[in-house]
Amino acid sequence: MQDSRMPVGLIGLGLIGTALAQRLLGAGFAVVGTDIAADARTRLAGLGGIAVDTVAEIARRCERVLIAVFNSDQVESVIEGEGGLLSVDPASRRTRLVLNFATCDPDRMAALAARLVPTGLGFLETPLSGASDQVARGEAVCLVGGEAAALDSAKDIVAAVCAKSFHLGPVGNGAKAKLATNLILGLNRAALAEGLVYAELLGLPLDAFFEAARNSAAYSQAMDVKGRKMITRDFATAGKVAQSAKDFALILGTAREHGQALPFAAAYAEAMAGCIAAGEGDWDNSAIIEHIRRQRTRQG
Repeated sequence: MQDSRMPVGLIGLGLIGTALAQRLLGAGFAVVGTDIAADARTRLAGLGGIAVDTVAEIARRCERVLIAVFNSDQVESVIEGEGGLLSVDPASRRTRLVLNFATCDPDRMAALAARLVPTGLGFLETPLSGASDQVARGEAVCLVGGEAAALDSAKDIVAAVCAKSFHLGPVGNGAKAKLATNLILGLNRAALAEGLVYAELLGLPLDAFFEAARNSAAYSQAMDVKGRKMITRDFATAGKVAQSAKDFALILGTAREHGQALPFAAAYAEAMAGCIAAGEGDWDNSAIIEHIRRQRTRQG
């Protein structure tokens, strides 16, 4: 049984990383974290965590390490790269298990896990379905890929950070499930945005229409999370446009590898590209409504 008093490492202190830190600290874990951004490290210290300057220092102090970085390249780098977890001499390295919360390429994660076997470093996929504010409230769902023994040794961490978890099989399946879930979620956001623009165009009172739609057969959780943000044009970030664009590039790429066209996913990716071109890449992904508003046709 793992001792929650032992410090847990956290690499990446952006939106999701900070939310993870809040969950862990609230559950009584000591958190030792790092990020390339000094203000992110300062933020962790302000929450009650211990901020350090390097990944190597985490490797020397923490048996279990959470990774919450941007993409597959960064995951591989913080584990295998210069100054990464494996750069520390095995005699000095305490880390034995990594939990990867990033949304990544499934094949690359499976290959990474296989490469780690001879090093003795366990690898567990633990991507979360939920925006950072949902993660902070403990409402996210964890999509687990990896060996049952690895999950058993991390179940206290998983329980601390999310409301529900689902073990979906070996490493690779966690990433696959996250991509498929993000596809459905993104299209729900797009449908909501397009419906709101359409209702607005027809002259409906938007607040009243939104409440009616939320209580109709059209309901999706995206309405609860993103609806008011779209209506009030509050695009303070809970999940960035740039992150959604990265995820949908992965979705479309893996679908192409299997010979499958995803026309709605392609349209969503085009909308994210439009937002980025408009300078909205760091906005909340509810800003898709702005892209749709810009799609006005010439009159007569």
